[in-house]
Amino acid sequence: MSLDKRIIKEYIIDFSREGASENSCINYELDLIHYANFLIEIYRIVHWENISADHIRHYVSLLYDEGKEATTISRKISALRSFHKYLKHQQIVETNPMEKISLPKKRKQLPRVLTEDDIDDILAVPDLNTLQGIRDRAILEVMYATGLRVSELCDLKLSQVHREAATVNVIGKGNKERITLLGEEALHYLNMYYNLVRPVYDKDNLSAYVFLNRRGKPFTRQGIWKRLKEIVQESGVDKHVTPHTIRHSVATHLLANGMDLRMIQELLGHEHLETTQIYTHIDMNKVTDDYTLAHPHAKK
Repeated sequence: MSLDKRIIKEYIIDFSREGASENSCINYELDLIHYANFLIEIYRIVHWENISADHIRHYVSLLYDEGKEATTISRKISALRSFHKYLKHQQIVETNPMEKISLPKKRKQLPRVLTEDDIDDILAVPDLNTLQGIRDRAILEVMYATGLRVSELCDLKLSQVHREAATVNVIGKGNKERITLLGEEALHYLNMYYNLVRPVYDKDNLSAYVFLNRRGKPFTRQGIWKRLKEIVQESGVDKHVTPHTIRHSVATHLLANGMDLRMIQELLGHEHLETTQIYTHIDMNKVTDDYTLAHPHAKK
């Protein structure tokens, strides 16, 4: 007899219905399966009701001993909190052992960002003499213009893009809608893609999605990540770059060039202003540099 892992599947379905991203659902499911395997192998736990606060403390301490990154541990702890709350709410267990313990909170880290020169170097990589190059340039330009999450980019449909108005209707987290903007550069390369590439990739004109691979299928998150990694390597930009790095960079560049914080919040679809305010800390590097140059007593 062993723990019933079907409950994890049921929880993930519920988690998804509440608006969690596909990526979060995948990570949480893997985290909880890892957790369940630990309970089975180390403690021979056979019922969810048998889990104690000490079991959880032991599990978390092992994560630290294994040298897991702080962000990974924090995510796993969040998964445990949410899952045990679900177990109690569904009356699968009577008590929630997570309520009895306090675990270290994740130390907030400033997100990595690219400089404007980095962005230019990355944008220059795709070969505009090829269909793939035009498509890749269009994807990169739209990412940098809009700051879309990678899931939003992959899910983007033709009906959401209004080229005449240079706007995009985005369906974000929790199915919340917002409008974001396309600049001239993004619109230029998007038009090139629409006119020259998309008719070739979607020969039967059946796909509702904007960005397609060479087989005419919608891009997946993994596909975007893989292609971006290849482009960054070719660009010579010596940084770890993900689609979210570009999103962070958009916010930082907008703030550095004078856009109001609340406008950035609306464009990026941040539910809470505190999420956007982290970029004010990043921009403090620029503030410090400007202060050092301007203040007569700032440098010896």
